Amino acid sequence: MKVHPVPRITLRYDIASALAQANSCRQKKLRRMTHIFAKVLELPFHSDADVSVEETSDSLKFTAATDDISGEVRANAVEICPGVTKVVVIMGDGVLDLSGSEFELDLWRFRLPASTLPELASAAYGGGELVVTVPKGGEEEENGGGDIGVGRLVLVQ
Repeated sequence: MKVHPVPRITLRYDIASALAQANSCRQKKLRRMTHIFAKVLELPFHSDADVSVEETSDSLKFTAATDDISGEVRANAVEICPGVTKVVVIMGDGVLDLSGSEFELDLWRFRLPASTLPELASAAYGGGELVVTVPKGGEEEENGGGDIGVGRLVLVQ
């Protein structure tokens, strides 16, 4: 068996410069980028709640099992800023706080696709399940009939 000598090359690592670079990255201020998430559904559950999401051709259906709901349930679409809409589920006679002072971070959220219509969202509670339905827009009609591939008929005289 051959034994190789240890190389005489030493690596020098300057820990002070590495820490200075890390601190310079931390000095950047974070900005809210609400325009990235134009349509969001927010449910009154923790972020780790079990929510079933079903997508059909005309809607998205969110189902969550819960026993904490009593009274009426409704879905409201709130426009946070121009072009950004959030669907909020309100339980009972709850009042919607639009001031933003009660900012919950640990809520269940879902980014809705661009084809949805959050203004027409509905919520219902029955049998221990909360069901929120968000309809989709007429994307198939705009594209000319969906699978057929036939466009609009224009009569020119």
